Amino acid sequence: MTSEPGRRLIGVWRTNARATALLVGGLPREIWTSAVPGAPRRTVRALAAHLHNTRCMWLKMLGGGTKGHGVAIPKNVDARRVAQRDLLAALSRSAEAYVKLMEVGIARGGEVPKAAWQNFPPDLESFTAYMVAHEAHHRGQLCLVARQLGRRLPPEITGGIWGWRRLARADSA
Repeated sequence: MTSEPGRRLIGVWRTNARATALLVGGLPREIWTSAVPGAPRRTVRALAAHLHNTRCMWLKMLGGGTKGHGVAIPKNVDARRVAQRDLLAALSRSAEAYVKLMEVGIARGGEVPKAAWQNFPPDLESFTAYMVAHEAHHRGQLCLVARQLGRRLPPEITGGIWGWRRLARADSA
């Protein structure tokens, strides 16, 4: 993979990360500790924290540890206690760590390092698609849960997470 397609994929990832941060930052504070309907042991906070913690898991399996790829692994957050603003800061760190892992993939000819277990091909396109799909799935869950809890999110949030043209402009600004 040449540098240019890889840079475009990094832009896609950053746009996705902005959508996730927009949603997490836009969740009403009063539902942050609410139980997810139908899953009383899971809270909105835990569902949102899962996004960062899953990023950290993949970073550790693919780019960290003893493999020597030089990707610093952010710390997990406590899904039972993390404050919304602290999770937003953690999401920013894990999003940039993903960029570093993607840069490793570009340098390796378009393949991220392989993990002992992974359920996607190692090419950078599949990696990016898989991670974006995972986050989109949970963004949808968070929007639905907010609505089920009687706190329908405002259009600037629900429409904003789909406004990828606007979210992508931050890379060209």
